[in-house]
Amino acid sequence: MSVLENLKPERVFHYFEEITKIPHGSGNTQGISDYLADFAKAHGLRYIQDESGNVIIFKEAAGGYENAPAVILQGHVDMVCEKLPNSTHDFTKDPLTLFVEGDVIHADGTTLGGDNGIAVAYELAILEDDKLQHPAIEAVFTVDEEIGLLGASALDTTSMKGKYLINLDSEEEGILWAGCAGGMTSISELPVKYQERTGICYDIKVDGLLGGHSGAEIDKIRANATLLMARFLHEFREYGEFGLISLNGGQKDNAIPRQAQASVLVEAEDGERLVSYAEEFTQMLRKEYTGTDEGITVTAACKGEKSAQVLHPVSQEKVIFFLVNYPNGIQKMCGFIEGLVETSCNVGVTRLTEACLTCSASVRSSAGSAKKALGQKIQYLTEFLGGEYHVEGDYPSWEYRQDSVLRPLMVQVYKEMFQEEPAVQVIHAGLECGLFYEKIPGLDCISIGPDMKDIHTSEETLSISSTARVYEYLLEVLKRLK
Repeated sequence: MSVLENLKPERVFHYFEEITKIPHGSGNTQGISDYLADFAKAHGLRYIQDESGNVIIFKEAAGGYENAPAVILQGHVDMVCEKLPNSTHDFTKDPLTLFVEGDVIHADGTTLGGDNGIAVAYELAILEDDKLQHPAIEAVFTVDEEIGLLGASALDTTSMKGKYLINLDSEEEGILWAGCAGGMTSISELPVKYQERTGICYDIKVDGLLGGHSGAEIDKIRANATLLMARFLHEFREYGEFGLISLNGGQKDNAIPRQAQASVLVEAEDGERLVSYAEEFTQMLRKEYTGTDEGITVTAACKGEKSAQVLHPVSQEKVIFFLVNYPNGIQKMCGFIEGLVETSCNVGVTRLTEACLTCSASVRSSAGSAKKALGQKIQYLTEFLGGEYHVEGDYPSWEYRQDSVLRPLMVQVYKEMFQEEPAVQVIHAGLECGLFYEKIPGLDCISIGPDMKDIHTSEETLSISSTARVYEYLLEVLKRLK
């Protein structure tokens, strides 16, 4: 029995549930790409599937709309794969386990993939429905958005004729996004050396953080588990010495790390001090983050005496210095749009290996020069310490368009349907609109979506009623674009 079969709109939730059965984490999207190609074949629709796995499905205009400008509907097919520590879910092969509770859908211990599976479901429901009134539609499904907008970057748009683009990758009903930040992934590698040491081993864990989306929720001032770990190690040196065996934190560049782990060797007399300071540090952090992230817990568990390879003192100093001084969080607020974060950085994934400390971060800014400057700052820090630096997934910002035709039409339709005016805003998170805006001259873009909470975390939820309202709104907008 389908979990979502009694929900309305029926076909939207049908396709959303179908999508959750197909593994589609970033970097593992061939299965869902083939599913979309098979859908197009089954419905007799022209399509393009490129080497990256992006799919474009074309649907002709309904009667009476033959002379209307074509509309691009767009979303991405990949999802962020986060799960609870005790979850055994394998994102490479297991379907998601869905639950309906009241007005929301969530998954069992994992991300739901509402971001951006609901866009895929909306588009498929529209493509299959021959009773709808709409201009010609170019339904675009891009891959690997969550790891740097890679699919949209690689997409060849020369076959597309659309003059309007409605991106379906937003998470709050009642807001029309009309611009977004640009971004890139900054990757640093610091070479390290080890030496043999014997001592008492302790596993240190930073846990209990809220995490969240590194763009949309960077303004919530949530803690970064990896950087708290570095701070703990740095500050503990006032009480005792240690040798660092391992350090890991974060799962995705665009998710604020909720956990970090490290293992250290200490002398016997420093062990009790380490445990005691972890408790003291926990209380100090909970006070610092009252109201934003007060569930933080730092623990140190004794694992007994052992011999292990620990970082050479010089390497250890460089690693801790690097993480303590890495720019993270909000760097600058916008000077002309109240409440908008202009520039930020999120230290996402940190791994200490046999050869190096690897650290990748999501850098975002609505000002291209500020994004470049922040990247150069990280590069300077990295290379000063003898490391190497490079950038992946660099994408442009999407500038607010003063002369938009689509935006006022969508505002008017919203007011008529819901008797209130939608908010028109610019978002700090990256959206693929910037790449399409750059590739297709004169493109008029807006981004919308239903209510979702806690995206990129295992607590992610999708509102059922909001999904229905936004779908009806989207259909009415298409009907008016004549």
